[in-house]
Amino acid sequence: MSDNFSKLGLSDKVTQAVTNAGYTIPTDIQAQAIPLVLGKQDVIGIAQTGTGKTASFVLPMLTLLEKGRARARMPRTLILEPTRELAAQVHENFEKYGINHKLNVALLIGGVSFVDQNKILDRGADVLIATPGRLLDHFERGRLLLTGVEILVIDEADRMLDMGFIPDIERICTLLPPRRQTLFFSATMPDEIRKLTTRFLKNPIEVETAKQNLTASTIEQKLLKTGAKPAQKREALREQLNIAANLTNAIIFCNRKRDVATLTRSLIRHKFNAGALHGDMDQKSRMQTLSDFKNDKIKLLIASDVAARGLDIPNVSHVFNFDIPTHPEDYVHRIGRTGRAGRSGHSITLIAPADIKHLEAIEKLIDKKIEWIKGNEKKEVTAQSNVKPPKEVGFKGNKPEDRQKNKSTTKASNIEKTIEQSTQKNHDVNHNTNHNAFGNFGPTPAFLLRSSK
Repeated sequence: MSDNFSKLGLSDKVTQAVTNAGYTIPTDIQAQAIPLVLGKQDVIGIAQTGTGKTASFVLPMLTLLEKGRARARMPRTLILEPTRELAAQVHENFEKYGINHKLNVALLIGGVSFVDQNKILDRGADVLIATPGRLLDHFERGRLLLTGVEILVIDEADRMLDMGFIPDIERICTLLPPRRQTLFFSATMPDEIRKLTTRFLKNPIEVETAKQNLTASTIEQKLLKTGAKPAQKREALREQLNIAANLTNAIIFCNRKRDVATLTRSLIRHKFNAGALHGDMDQKSRMQTLSDFKNDKIKLLIASDVAARGLDIPNVSHVFNFDIPTHPEDYVHRIGRTGRAGRSGHSITLIAPADIKHLEAIEKLIDKKIEWIKGNEKKEVTAQSNVKPPKEVGFKGNKPEDRQKNKSTTKASNIEKTIEQSTQKNHDVNHNTNHNAFGNFGPTPAFLLRSSK
């Protein structure tokens, strides 16, 4: 395995661009994969997030594309990405490392005019980077031919599976010439994905540089117990943001898009420099938010899992899981946004009483016990032990002091009556805020979803 980019077989133009970018020593995945790609082998690349998977295919592709040229609407190579952000990031890599080349690189993602994208395709694309949906849109409109594709790259293959893109991937592969080179790159390789490789790849060589789902040793992982109510979690998060050592910026993950918006408003109201990133935002706003975070105009990026996979945001000092991920693999990808390229990083995951089962699944996956923040566990467990969820509607068995916290009533009979009428328009706001905090009495009212205490 080579310890220098100049010994991997890359062209002088590519090697010079890599040197100008400040890199001299390839990562493990790059040292293993690049010679195989240059040898036109089908490759399955498995490596932890943050280890340079993108350059593992970008650099050899630039070398291979120095010969030949593209024809109108017939791209020479195709790279499929699960999200717009990842596609845009790969495009940036081609611009950075392809500075000495005169290649046409086309980016097909949602939120951008079809007219502008058609103009790029008409000029001919040496490299086409696309999300599956937008690619098929162009194909169905007759604006794209895929019979000239020489290299297919399926990046973040496991994320494609999670997002339901596999049927689209299967269809796209049927539109490509059978004689092609196919590259699979991913952080994990679930069984479903491995089955697909037997269909799409020919005698692939698998390179793996780290145990799957293993978190980087450069990341200090901690757990923080909190109450079950959203307001309690927000207060606990603010406290950690204020006391965290060496915090320069942070990504804060929520499970739901509406919670991203709520938490962002709350942090801004408490004088934190925060911005939101989630799938319902238009493309221009999403890219502007990412740019502001990368350029330190935003210190706290509150995001859904759209930002968890593959985004190369350097120097992120902390990651906070405001909500623990329900899929343990997502924990690996989330905290992988910090501690990249050998840098030290910190992750803190907020744990409410109902989150224990998800925590156990994560610890089983990474084969490691995550430490609790000292002085937090005992205090929080004691606080939670005084809150007993009601066995049935009406708060039967609750302590008097719990009922007294409800400002709208002081008698159990009135509470029961209010709960029964909770679906009516004139239900008591304060009562439902307290009642729904237990999470087991029907849908959360709309006013509670807008709350950003």
